[in-house]
Amino acid sequence: MRVGLVSPYPWDVPGGVVAHVRDLAETLIGNGHDVSVITPVDDEDSPVPPYVVRAGRSVPVPFNGSVSRLAFGPVSATRVGRWIREGDFDVLHVHSPETLSLSLLAVFIARGPIVATFHAANPRSRVLAMMQSPLQVRLEKLSGRIAVSPAARKTIVEHLGADAVLIPNGVHAARYADAEPLPGWPGDGGALAFVGRVDEPRKGLDVLLGAFARLRADRPGLRLLVAGPGEHDELPAGVTALGLVSEADKARVYKSADVFVAPNTGGESFGIVLLEAMAAGTPIVASDLDAFRRVLDGGDGTLAGELAKVGDAASLAAACGALLDVPARREALRERGRRVVRQYDWSVVATEVMHVYETAIAGHHGGRVVADTDNAIAEVERQFLP
Repeated sequence: MRVGLVSPYPWDVPGGVVAHVRDLAETLIGNGHDVSVITPVDDEDSPVPPYVVRAGRSVPVPFNGSVSRLAFGPVSATRVGRWIREGDFDVLHVHSPETLSLSLLAVFIARGPIVATFHAANPRSRVLAMMQSPLQVRLEKLSGRIAVSPAARKTIVEHLGADAVLIPNGVHAARYADAEPLPGWPGDGGALAFVGRVDEPRKGLDVLLGAFARLRADRPGLRLLVAGPGEHDELPAGVTALGLVSEADKARVYKSADVFVAPNTGGESFGIVLLEAMAAGTPIVASDLDAFRRVLDGGDGTLAGELAKVGDAASLAAACGALLDVPARREALRERGRRVVRQYDWSVVATEVMHVYETAIAGHHGGRVVADTDNAIAEVERQFLP
Protein backbone atom coordinates (compact mmCIF):
# COMPACT_ATOMS: atom_id res chain seq x y z
CA MET A 1 0.00 0.00 0.00
CA ARG A 2 1.21 3.54 -0.81
CA VAL A 3 0.66 5.72 2.27
CA GLY A 4 1.13 9.49 2.54
CA LEU A 5 1.60 10.83 6.08
CA VAL A 6 1.38 14.54 6.90
CA SER A 7 3.07 16.00 9.98
CA PRO A 8 1.96 19.52 10.93
CA TYR A 9 5.01 20.09 13.13
CA PRO A 10 8.70 20.29 12.13
CA TRP A 11 10.63 17.04 11.93
CA ASP A 12 13.67 18.44 13.71
CA VAL A 13 11.79 19.80 16.76
CA PRO A 14 11.06 17.02 19.28
CA GLY A 15 7.40 16.41 20.08
CA GLY A 16 4.85 13.68 20.56
CA VAL A 17 3.09 14.08 17.22
CA VAL A 18 6.35 14.00 15.25
CA ALA A 19 7.49 10.91 17.17
CA HIS A 20 4.14 9.25 16.46
CA VAL A 21 4.38 9.98 12.72
CA ARG A 22 7.99 8.77 12.58
CA ASP A 23 7.29 5.52 14.43
CA LEU A 24 4.16 4.81 12.40
CA ALA A 25 6.03 5.45 9.14
CA GLU A 26 8.89 3.17 10.09
CA THR A 27 6.55 0.43 11.32
CA LEU A 28 4.57 0.52 8.07
CA ILE A 29 7.78 0.48 6.02
CA GLY A 30 8.99 -2.48 8.06
CA ASN A 31 5.73 -4.23 7.21
CA GLY A 32 6.36 -3.79 3.49
CA HIS A 33 4.36 -0.64 2.70
CA ASP A 34 5.55 2.32 0.62
CA VAL A 35 5.42 5.41 2.85
CA SER A 36 6.19 9.10 2.30
CA VAL A 37 6.01 11.81 4.99
CA ILE A 38 5.72 15.53 4.25
CA THR A 39 6.73 17.79 7.12
CA PRO A 40 8.24 21.18 7.90
CA VAL A 41 11.99 21.06 8.61
CA ASP A 42 13.35 24.19 10.27
CA ASP A 43 17.07 23.51 9.88
CA GLU A 44 18.12 23.14 6.26
CA ASP A 45 21.18 21.18 7.38
CA SER A 46 19.20 18.79 9.56
CA PRO A 47 19.36 15.24 8.13
CA VAL A 48 16.07 13.49 7.44
CA PRO A 49 15.26 9.86 6.54
CA PRO A 50 14.79 9.00 2.86
CA TYR A 51 11.02 8.72 3.28
CA VAL A 52 10.71 12.38 4.41
CA VAL A 53 9.83 15.24 2.03
CA ARG A 54 10.71 18.74 3.25
CA ALA A 55 7.94 21.35 3.12
CA GLY A 56 9.95 24.37 4.19
CA ARG A 57 10.29 26.02 7.58
CA SER A 58 7.67 26.65 10.24
CA VAL A 59 6.75 29.69 12.35
CA PRO A 60 6.09 29.67 16.13
CA VAL A 61 2.43 29.98 17.20
CA PRO A 62 1.13 29.82 20.83
CA PHE A 63 -1.26 26.84 21.11
CA ASN A 64 -2.68 24.65 23.92
CA GLY A 65 -0.43 26.01 26.65
CA SER A 66 2.79 25.78 24.67
CA VAL A 67 4.33 27.08 21.45
CA SER A 68 3.66 25.07 18.30
CA ARG A 69 5.65 25.54 15.13
CA LEU A 70 3.36 25.48 12.10
CA ALA A 71 3.55 25.89 8.31
CA PHE A 72 0.59 27.44 6.50
CA GLY A 73 -0.19 29.52 3.43
CA PRO A 74 -0.11 29.38 -0.39
CA VAL A 75 3.56 28.33 -0.66
CA SER A 76 3.05 25.44 1.74
CA ALA A 77 -0.17 24.50 -0.06
CA THR A 78 1.63 24.35 -3.39
CA ARG A 79 4.26 22.02 -1.94
CA VAL A 80 1.63 19.78 -0.37
CA GLY A 81 -0.31 19.61 -3.63
CA ARG A 82 2.77 18.67 -5.63
CA TRP A 83 3.65 15.95 -3.08
CA ILE A 84 0.13 14.47 -3.27
CA ARG A 85 0.17 14.41 -7.08
CA GLU A 86 3.60 12.82 -7.26
CA GLY A 87 2.86 10.36 -4.44
CA ASP A 88 -0.09 8.61 -6.11
CA PHE A 89 -1.20 7.43 -2.66
CA ASP A 90 -3.74 4.76 -1.83
CA VAL A 91 -4.51 6.62 1.37
CA LEU A 92 -3.60 9.98 2.87
CA HIS A 93 -3.14 10.11 6.66
CA VAL A 94 -3.05 13.61 8.17
CA HIS A 95 -2.19 14.36 11.79
CA SER A 96 -3.74 17.13 13.91
CA PRO A 97 -5.72 18.69 11.03
CA GLU A 98 -7.31 21.13 13.49
CA THR A 99 -4.07 23.17 13.48
CA LEU A 100 -3.21 25.80 10.90
CA SER A 101 -0.50 23.76 9.25
CA LEU A 102 0.24 21.21 6.54
CA SER A 103 -2.40 18.68 7.61
CA LEU A 104 -5.26 21.15 7.26
CA LEU A 105 -3.87 22.22 3.87
CA ALA A 106 -3.79 18.59 2.78
CA VAL A 107 -7.45 18.16 3.74
CA PHE A 108 -8.34 21.23 1.65
CA ILE A 109 -6.31 20.01 -1.31
CA ALA A 110 -6.89 16.24 -1.44
CA ARG A 111 -9.80 14.12 -2.55
CA GLY A 112 -10.12 10.39 -2.00
CA PRO A 113 -9.36 8.11 0.97
CA ILE A 114 -8.26 10.51 3.75
CA VAL A 115 -7.72 9.49 7.37
CA ALA A 116 -7.01 11.93 10.22
CA THR A 117 -5.53 11.37 13.65
CA PHE A 118 -6.41 13.88 16.38
CA HIS A 119 -3.80 14.15 19.13
CA ALA A 120 -4.78 17.19 21.20
CA ALA A 121 -7.14 17.44 24.15
CA ASN A 122 -8.24 21.05 24.38
CA PRO A 123 -11.98 21.30 25.12
CA ARG A 124 -11.91 25.10 25.54
CA SER A 125 -9.84 25.92 22.47
CA ARG A 126 -10.66 29.41 21.13
CA VAL A 127 -8.89 28.48 17.90
CA LEU A 128 -11.12 25.46 17.37
CA ALA A 129 -14.20 27.47 18.27
CA MET A 130 -13.27 30.15 15.70
CA MET A 131 -12.54 27.55 13.02
CA GLN A 132 -15.49 25.29 13.80
CA SER A 133 -17.64 26.00 10.75
CA PRO A 134 -14.93 25.86 8.04
CA LEU A 135 -13.33 22.88 9.73
CA GLN A 136 -16.58 20.93 9.91
CA VAL A 137 -17.17 21.42 6.20
CA ARG A 138 -13.68 20.27 5.27
CA LEU A 139 -13.47 17.41 7.74
CA GLU A 140 -16.60 15.91 6.23
CA LYS A 141 -14.19 14.77 3.50
CA LEU A 142 -12.48 12.44 5.94
CA SER A 143 -13.02 8.76 5.34
CA GLY A 144 -11.69 7.82 8.78
CA ARG A 145 -11.00 9.58 12.08
CA ILE A 146 -8.67 8.39 14.84
CA ALA A 147 -8.26 9.83 18.34
CA VAL A 148 -5.23 8.87 20.42
CA SER A 149 -7.10 9.23 23.72
CA PRO A 150 -10.62 9.64 25.14
CA ALA A 151 -9.76 13.28 25.86
CA ALA A 152 -8.79 13.89 22.22
CA ARG A 153 -11.96 12.12 21.12
CA LYS A 154 -14.04 14.36 23.39
CA THR A 155 -12.44 17.43 21.84
CA ILE A 156 -13.47 16.26 18.37
CA VAL A 157 -17.05 15.60 19.44
CA GLU A 158 -17.50 18.90 21.26
CA HIS A 159 -15.93 21.15 18.63
CA LEU A 160 -16.49 19.35 15.35
CA GLY A 161 -19.60 17.26 15.94
CA ALA A 162 -17.81 14.14 14.75
CA ASP A 163 -16.67 10.89 16.32
CA ALA A 164 -13.48 8.87 15.98
CA VAL A 165 -12.01 5.44 16.47
CA LEU A 166 -9.84 5.28 19.59
CA ILE A 167 -6.31 4.08 18.73
CA PRO A 168 -3.59 5.07 21.23
CA ASN A 169 -0.07 6.22 20.63
CA GLY A 170 2.42 3.42 20.19
CA VAL A 171 5.83 2.53 21.55
CA HIS A 172 8.57 0.21 20.30
CA ALA A 173 8.68 -1.68 23.58
CA ALA A 174 11.71 -3.82 22.75
CA ARG A 175 13.90 -0.77 22.09
CA TYR A 176 13.40 0.42 25.64
CA ALA A 177 13.49 -3.01 27.27
CA ASP A 178 16.85 -3.80 25.67
CA ALA A 179 18.54 -0.45 26.43
CA GLU A 180 21.52 -0.20 28.79
CA PRO A 181 21.85 2.44 31.54
CA LEU A 182 24.20 5.37 31.04
CA PRO A 183 27.65 4.87 32.63
CA GLY A 184 27.52 5.39 36.40
CA TRP A 185 23.73 5.41 36.64
CA PRO A 186 21.60 4.88 38.67
CA GLY A 187 24.22 4.49 41.43
CA ASP A 188 23.89 3.64 45.11
CA GLY A 189 22.29 6.90 46.24
CA GLY A 190 19.22 6.54 44.06
CA ALA A 191 18.26 8.30 40.83
CA LEU A 192 15.22 10.01 39.36
CA ALA A 193 14.71 10.86 35.68
CA PHE A 194 12.73 13.49 33.76
CA VAL A 195 12.15 13.53 29.99
CA GLY A 196 10.53 16.54 28.34
CA ARG A 197 10.99 20.15 27.32
CA VAL A 198 12.96 21.84 30.07
CA ASP A 199 11.57 25.31 29.32
CA GLU A 200 7.89 24.40 28.89
CA PRO A 201 6.10 25.14 32.20
CA ARG A 202 3.36 22.55 31.78
CA LYS A 203 5.96 19.77 31.66
CA GLY A 204 6.49 20.52 35.36
CA LEU A 205 10.27 20.50 35.79
CA ASP A 206 10.07 23.29 38.39
CA VAL A 207 7.65 21.18 40.44
CA LEU A 208 10.06 18.26 40.24
CA LEU A 209 12.99 20.45 41.31
CA GLY A 210 11.00 21.47 44.38
CA ALA A 211 10.34 17.83 45.18
CA PHE A 212 13.98 16.94 44.54
CA ALA A 213 15.16 19.53 47.07
CA ARG A 214 12.89 17.98 49.72
CA LEU A 215 14.06 14.46 48.92
CA ARG A 216 17.74 15.32 48.89
CA ALA A 217 17.59 16.78 52.38
CA ASP A 218 17.33 13.19 53.65
CA ARG A 219 19.07 11.49 50.72
CA PRO A 220 22.24 13.49 49.94
CA GLY A 221 23.34 10.93 47.35
CA LEU A 222 20.12 11.19 45.31
CA ARG A 223 20.57 12.39 41.72
CA LEU A 224 18.22 13.65 39.01
CA LEU A 225 18.78 13.04 35.30
CA VAL A 226 17.07 15.54 32.98
CA ALA A 227 16.75 14.93 29.24
CA GLY A 228 15.05 17.27 26.80
CA PRO A 229 15.52 20.46 24.79
CA GLY A 230 15.48 23.94 26.25
CA GLU A 231 17.39 25.67 29.01
CA HIS A 232 16.66 26.22 32.69
CA ASP A 233 17.90 29.28 34.56
CA GLU A 234 19.39 27.36 37.47
CA LEU A 235 19.72 23.67 38.20
CA PRO A 236 20.79 22.65 41.71
CA ALA A 237 23.53 20.26 42.76
CA GLY A 238 22.74 16.66 42.01
CA VAL A 239 20.99 17.44 38.71
CA THR A 240 22.54 16.35 35.42
CA ALA A 241 21.03 17.98 32.32
CA LEU A 242 21.70 16.15 29.04
CA GLY A 243 19.79 18.48 26.72
CA LEU A 244 18.25 17.02 23.58
CA VAL A 245 19.17 13.34 23.27
CA SER A 246 18.85 10.77 20.49
CA GLU A 247 16.12 8.13 20.58
CA ALA A 248 18.68 5.52 21.62
CA ASP A 249 20.01 7.67 24.45
CA LYS A 250 16.50 8.53 25.58
CA ALA A 251 15.85 4.83 26.12
CA ARG A 252 19.07 4.70 28.16
CA VAL A 253 17.86 7.62 30.31
CA TYR A 254 14.81 5.64 31.42
CA LYS A 255 17.04 2.67 32.23
CA SER A 256 19.32 4.93 34.29
CA ALA A 257 16.73 5.78 36.96
CA ASP A 258 15.21 4.03 39.94
CA VAL A 259 12.07 6.13 39.41
CA PHE A 260 10.83 8.03 36.36
CA VAL A 261 8.92 11.21 37.24
CA ALA A 262 6.27 12.89 35.06
CA PRO A 263 5.36 16.09 36.97
CA ASN A 264 3.25 17.60 34.17
CA THR A 265 0.70 20.23 35.21
CA GLY A 266 -1.88 19.86 32.42
CA GLY A 267 -2.60 20.05 28.71
CA GLU A 268 -1.80 16.38 28.11
CA SER A 269 -4.03 14.19 25.94
CA PHE A 270 -1.94 11.06 26.40
CA GLY A 271 1.39 10.26 28.07
CA ILE A 272 3.93 8.73 25.71
CA VAL A 273 6.73 9.19 28.25
CA LEU A 274 4.83 6.88 30.60
CA LEU A 275 4.70 4.17 27.94
CA GLU A 276 8.40 4.55 27.28
CA ALA A 277 9.23 4.30 30.98
CA MET A 278 7.03 1.22 31.40
CA ALA A 279 8.65 -0.38 28.36
CA ALA A 280 12.06 0.27 29.92
CA GLY A 281 10.90 -1.32 33.16
CA THR A 282 11.26 1.86 35.21
CA PRO A 283 8.72 2.52 38.02
CA ILE A 284 6.71 5.72 37.56
CA VAL A 285 5.50 8.63 39.67
CA ALA A 286 3.18 10.88 37.66
CA SER A 287 0.87 13.82 38.19
CA ASP A 288 -2.73 12.80 38.74
CA LEU A 289 -3.98 13.86 35.30
CA ASP A 290 -6.84 12.04 33.59
CA ALA A 291 -4.64 11.29 30.57
CA PHE A 292 -1.90 9.80 32.75
CA ARG A 293 -4.32 7.80 34.87
CA ARG A 294 -5.75 6.21 31.73
CA VAL A 295 -2.34 5.22 30.40
CA LEU A 296 -1.35 3.68 33.74
CA ASP A 297 -4.63 1.80 34.11
CA GLY A 298 -3.91 -1.91 34.47
CA GLY A 299 -7.50 -2.81 33.60
CA ASP A 300 -8.06 -4.63 36.88
CA GLY A 301 -8.57 -1.68 39.20
CA THR A 302 -4.83 -1.17 39.69
CA LEU A 303 -2.39 1.39 38.32
CA ALA A 304 1.07 0.75 36.90
CA GLY A 305 2.48 3.79 38.68
CA GLU A 306 2.09 6.10 41.66
CA LEU A 307 0.15 9.38 41.34
CA ALA A 308 0.86 12.72 43.02
CA LYS A 309 -1.20 15.89 43.31
CA VAL A 310 -0.82 18.11 40.26
CA GLY A 311 1.64 20.94 40.81
CA ASP A 312 2.34 19.88 44.41
CA ALA A 313 6.05 19.42 45.14
CA ALA A 314 5.41 17.95 48.59
CA SER A 315 3.04 15.32 47.23
CA LEU A 316 5.48 14.49 44.43
CA ALA A 317 8.34 14.14 46.91
CA ALA A 318 6.30 11.85 49.15
CA ALA A 319 5.38 9.55 46.25
CA CYS A 320 8.96 9.39 44.96
CA GLY A 321 10.34 8.80 48.43
CA ALA A 322 7.93 5.94 49.07
CA LEU A 323 9.13 4.17 45.92
CA LEU A 324 12.81 4.84 46.57
CA ASP A 325 12.46 3.32 50.04
CA VAL A 326 10.58 0.15 49.05
CA PRO A 327 12.32 -1.93 46.36
CA ALA A 328 9.52 -4.52 46.45
CA ARG A 329 7.00 -1.86 45.49
CA ARG A 330 9.19 -0.77 42.59
CA GLU A 331 9.41 -4.35 41.37
CA ALA A 332 5.64 -4.78 41.53
CA LEU A 333 5.10 -1.61 39.47
CA ARG A 334 7.82 -2.68 37.04
CA GLU A 335 6.04 -5.95 36.31
CA ARG A 336 2.63 -4.29 36.09
CA GLY A 337 4.01 -1.72 33.65
CA ARG A 338 5.39 -4.41 31.36
CA ARG A 339 1.93 -5.97 31.15
CA VAL A 340 0.20 -2.66 30.46
CA VAL A 341 2.60 -1.56 27.73
CA ARG A 342 2.08 -4.67 25.59
CA GLN A 343 -1.21 -3.32 24.24
CA TYR A 344 0.60 -0.17 23.07
CA ASP A 345 3.38 -1.84 21.11
CA TRP A 346 3.55 -0.55 17.54
CA SER A 347 2.98 -4.08 16.22
CA VAL A 348 -0.52 -3.83 17.73
CA VAL A 349 -1.21 -0.15 17.08
CA ALA A 350 -0.14 -0.20 13.41
CA THR A 351 -2.45 -3.15 12.73
CA GLU A 352 -5.39 -1.14 14.08
CA VAL A 353 -4.40 1.85 11.93
CA MET A 354 -4.22 -0.38 8.85
CA HIS A 355 -7.81 -1.49 9.47
CA VAL A 356 -8.88 2.17 9.31
CA TYR A 357 -6.93 2.61 6.06
CA GLU A 358 -8.59 -0.42 4.51
CA THR A 359 -12.06 0.81 5.47
CA ALA A 360 -11.32 4.27 4.02
CA ILE A 361 -10.07 2.81 0.74
CA ALA A 362 -13.03 0.46 0.47
CA GLY A 363 -15.36 3.43 0.94
CA HIS A 364 -13.86 5.01 -2.18
CA HIS A 365 -13.98 1.74 -4.14
CA GLY A 366 -10.20 1.60 -4.40
CA GLY A 367 -9.86 5.12 -5.83
CA ARG A 368 -6.55 6.87 -5.18
CA VAL A 369 -5.82 10.23 -3.56
CA VAL A 370 -5.83 13.17 -5.99
CA ALA A 371 -5.04 16.88 -5.57
CA ASP A 372 -6.92 20.07 -6.44
CA THR A 373 -4.36 22.69 -5.49
CA ASP A 374 -5.63 25.83 -7.27
CA ASN A 375 -9.14 25.82 -5.81
CA ALA A 376 -7.79 24.84 -2.39
CA ILE A 377 -5.33 27.74 -2.26
CA ALA A 378 -8.06 30.21 -3.15
CA GLU A 379 -10.29 28.84 -0.40
CA VAL A 380 -7.50 28.87 2.18
CA GLU A 381 -6.75 32.50 1.37
CA ARG A 382 -10.43 33.44 1.59
CA GLN A 383 -11.16 31.74 4.91
CA PHE A 384 -7.94 31.93 6.92
CA LEU A 385 -5.56 34.57 5.58
CA PRO A 386 -5.96 38.35 5.88
